[in-house]
Amino acid sequence: MLTDKVRKILQSGAVPNILVIGDLMIDHYIIGDATRLSPEAPVPIVNVKNEFTTPGGAANVGQNLLALGAKVSLAGITGDDADAERLTTILRAEGINAEGIFKDSTRPTTTKTRVMAGSHQLVRVDREVTNPLNEDLQRRFLEGIKTNIGQADIVVLSDYNKGLFSEGLAQQLIEEAGRMGKKVVIDPKGLNYGKYKGAFIIKPNRKELAEAAKTEKITNIDELQQAARVIIKQTGAEYIVVTLSEQGMVIISELAYKLLPVKATSVFDVTGAGDTVLAAMAYFMAQGLNVEEACELANHAAAIVIRQTGSAVTTVDEILEDIEVRNSKH
Repeated sequence: MLTDKVRKILQSGAVPNILVIGDLMIDHYIIGDATRLSPEAPVPIVNVKNEFTTPGGAANVGQNLLALGAKVSLAGITGDDADAERLTTILRAEGINAEGIFKDSTRPTTTKTRVMAGSHQLVRVDREVTNPLNEDLQRRFLEGIKTNIGQADIVVLSDYNKGLFSEGLAQQLIEEAGRMGKKVVIDPKGLNYGKYKGAFIIKPNRKELAEAAKTEKITNIDELQQAARVIIKQTGAEYIVVTLSEQGMVIISELAYKLLPVKATSVFDVTGAGDTVLAAMAYFMAQGLNVEEACELANHAAAIVIRQTGSAVTTVDEILEDIEVRNSKH
């Protein structure tokens, strides 16, 4: 039984070392009450009650891995600014290895500010530059994280299309990981999946897959398989794992597919659920489980976080409990 297998791994005390390379961000929340409109323009006035920042993007994947019990190294680019300091301070305090984070003074640290009235989002303000890194910085970045790649049990690429993964750098990172015998799991963005050639798993959602495979829309499993096979042909990936939000996920390889129906009883918020799925897949694979088992557990992890508001994380114990509760009901 899968739960017994996972318990055995937990009892062994094995801690996988996982490297997350990706677009780092800060999620900045301004929370208040909005009870009246501004006399200056037809917009609500927010009376601020609370304000906080959390790591976002690839840093959120790192936090999810940490919550599951992995040893996490994070590599990416920030600006050379106060937000960069804030981000690395939070990460180090949590015990994430931030040595692979490089600064680029030509861009700000990517920050998403959300202004909320209660649980209602009024506006989002983004600070970002999404140009590719200059060649010198790409070279230094690759050299600087080779040791991290060598020490990792698995390498995760978390692409948010913010400029880190130019085709050249993405390919060099995947080749370097391949040379060292490390599997690469990718959360993709954008239309050019050619840059992910050589990945072990690529994990798009339905919309991302349809766009990348240049299909009109995906409405059934046949269209899903066809689109996934386009990407498999293009990238040579062993698996395409497609997340279908409230319908669960599908694992597609060249020869077969498997649908894992959703485990969520109620959906409050899908923010960050993709990060949780990515983290759980990588964590359980690094602990020696096969792709299908890792995806089954990741599916439960997603069900737990979408019952909460905002980017949430979950633990292995909560995942096991979730599985056991469901099994007892059937």
